[in-house]
Amino acid sequence: MRRIRTVAAANAFLREHYIAEFNRRFQVAAAQPGTAFVPYRGKDLERIFSLQFERTVNRDNTVSFQNLTLQIEPVRWRGTLAGCAVIARQHLDGTLSLSYGPHCLGRYDERGDPILNLKPAAGKAVEKTRAGKVKGRLSTALGNPAKCAGSHFSTASAAATETNETGHFTCYKNRTF
Repeated sequence: MRRIRTVAAANAFLREHYIAEFNRRFQVAAAQPGTAFVPYRGKDLERIFSLQFERTVNRDNTVSFQNLTLQIEPVRWRGTLAGCAVIARQHLDGTLSLSYGPHCLGRYDERGDPILNLKPAAGKAVEKTRAGKVKGRLSTALGNPAKCAGSHFSTASAAATETNETGHFTCYKNRTF
C-alpha cells in the first residue's frame, strides 16, 4: 500500500511508477511496421465534425434552429426552398450552416446572423489600356482571362469576366455588359 493522500502525490506516483509498470505488463508489439494512420482523402472535415439536425424550410425561406431564425438567401437554381428538408450543422467553433444536398445555403454566427461570404465578388470591372494591358490582377490557374482570344474589354464600368460557382473565371467574347 502506497498511502497516497494528495493529488500531487498521486500524479507523481503515476508518472514515476505506474505508467512504466503498466506499459511493461500490457504493451504488445505491432503486427506490422509503420503507422496505422491513413492520409486525408478530401472529405470535408468541417461537415464531419459537426452536430447535424434536419429541419424543414418555412414558407418565408427561413429555418428555425435552437430559438434562432436563420434566413436563407435566394438561390439561382430553385425558386424557393419552402417545405424542403435541409441539414442544419452546428460546427466546433460555434458557427452554424445550412445545406440542401451538396449546396451550402448559408453560414451563420452563434447569434444566427449571416456570415458574409469572403469569396471575390463576381463580375469585377477591368480596364484595358491603350497598350493593350489589363489593369488589375486576374491571374488564375488557367492563366489570365484577360488574354482570351477575341475578347473585348470595355473601358466603361463593365464586367468582362465573372467567377462562377466553382470559383473559375468565365471570359466573354465580344460582349458588352
